[in-house]
This record gives sequence, C-alpha cells and structure tokens, in this order.
Amino acid sequence: MSYVIRVVLVDDQELMRVGFRMVLGAQEDMEIVGEAGNGKVAVELAGELRPDVVLMDVRMPVLDGVEATKLITAQGFAKVLVMTTFDLDEYALSALRNGASGFLLKDTPPVQLVSALRSVASGDAVVSPSVTRRLLDRFLGAAGGQLRDASVLDALTEREREVLLLISEGLSNTEIARRLFLSEATVKTHVGRVLSKLDLRDRVQAVVLAYETGLVRPGEH
Repeated sequence: MSYVIRVVLVDDQELMRVGFRMVLGAQEDMEIVGEAGNGKVAVELAGELRPDVVLMDVRMPVLDGVEATKLITAQGFAKVLVMTTFDLDEYALSALRNGASGFLLKDTPPVQLVSALRSVASGDAVVSPSVTRRLLDRFLGAAGGQLRDASVLDALTEREREVLLLISEGLSNTEIARRLFLSEATVKTHVGRVLSKLDLRDRVQAVVLAYETGLVRPGEH
C-alpha cells in the first residue's frame, strides 16, 4: 500500500504505548510518528507532526483526552480515536461530542484496533452503535432528556430526517439503501447533506445529535 497512516500514540501508561507500538509497528501501512503521556503534549505533537490519526487515552494527568481531542480536532489536521477502559464511560461520550471519530475499549483485539485506525484515517467513524446508545441512554437519563433544541433539525427534508434516524440505528449506507429502496449513491448524497446542514463531522456526531434533540429517545432501540 502506498499510503502510510501516520499515528501519534497518547497514553499515560508506558506499557500500553509499548503494546500499541508493537501491534501498529508491524503494519506495513502504518507509522508511529510520535508518543505522548498526557493531553498537553499530545496537542503540541499533533500541531507539529500533523498525523493522520491520534490514538488517545481519555483519563490522563495535566490535560485529559477529552480536552485534548477538542483542541486537536479544532486544528483540523488529525482524526482522533479515543480509548477507554470502560464501555460506559462519560469521558468517551464527551470525547465523541468534542470531535472524536470514535472510541475503542482498551481490550479491543489487535486486528480490530488496526481496522479501526484504517477506518478513521479514511474518514469513517468507528463506534459500536449499541455502545453509543448505552452511553447516550445513561447520559441523557442523568441529564433529564434532550440537551439540544430540536429546531436544528428543521433544516432537514423529510427524507434526510429519515436517513438521520437510520444512521442513529447504526445502519450502513448499504443497509439504509436497502431499507429505503434507494441506490447507495443516493443515500451517500443524503448522508452528506445531513452532515453538512447540521455542521457535523461524521456519523458518530449524527447519532449523538439525534439523541440530544430527542429525534431518538433513550431506550427506543
């Protein structure tokens, strides 16, 4: 493969970084260009090295992964894939809301980690819809319901709202096309318009917004 994915590893545990380095270093299409033990150094490295993906721990000293994710994605140079020990981690949800392209559990098998990094580098989001929903159910339950004014959805056509709803169910473009009897190219256009009109980076943020505006209610799926 001619394209090499440049990765920065961020974790306050050196042992974790060693493990990730061994897995990713064995891939022909990946290069680890930097490492950081806290969010502050991660932000500096991302600005200096402009990697394709930052593999980001969320709970760290000096600056946590949520704030670091927010600052790095605001720079617009790198995608961020966050890692967490717990699948019901509010930090992970906050990272998604602040621009992360997804999150993985730290015990994710190496083959899935590698696949996830490739997906994020190519512009896709990698979050299990079931895990996202559990996070959002818990988060919105604690917050007492929706967090965003639903009028932001008024910019969407009826078809685009339908597509957003199916995205929030975790359906791929192929599955949405099958469900709505549309071509995959048409679905891709609709998804692009939904993201553009709502000023969203990717499908993960679309799922979060669907919950925050009450388009999808906690526990519905």
